[in-house]
Amino acid sequence: MKTTKLKLLAVIGLYSLSMAATAAMEDKKEIKAASGGSSVNLPVMQLKYFDTGIYGSNESVGTLKAAASYGDLQHSMHGTFVKMPAGFVSKGHIHTGEFYAVVIAGVGVNGLAGSSDVPLPVGSYWSQKGGESHVTKCISSNECIFFISQNSKFDYIFDKK
Repeated sequence: MKTTKLKLLAVIGLYSLSMAATAAMEDKKEIKAASGGSSVNLPVMQLKYFDTGIYGSNESVGTLKAAASYGDLQHSMHGTFVKMPAGFVSKGHIHTGEFYAVVIAGVGVNGLAGSSDVPLPVGSYWSQKGGESHVTKCISSNECIFFISQNSKFDYIFDKK
């Protein structure tokens, strides 16, 4: 029963993320990666965040929000800004593809479930191996903003453990 509920939550979360990303991409001009065309400047005021529908372990804290900078997080390589509410602690989860992240605001944590927290303040970097279960947190009193770069589409699969 627990496994079925987790699978249902994962499907609902991915569907919500997919629908929100589609709406966000339709609402603005497609931004091309520098390697695929002209150089691009994207002022922070032009970022259009959408609600991913992904909650952490405490749903009252809120959901992750994302804004594309290049590519298409639903289907392929992308660079995406992710806002995480203060106090957010993800449930254990995996991503199919490896990604790289930089902390833009707040203090984050990313590590294996049960591992000691390593605070990552503004300017810090981490990489996350694809297929490896982990937990991501925002431990600062203000929201965290991360920039992630991934050579594959973004997915968020809840750990079955």
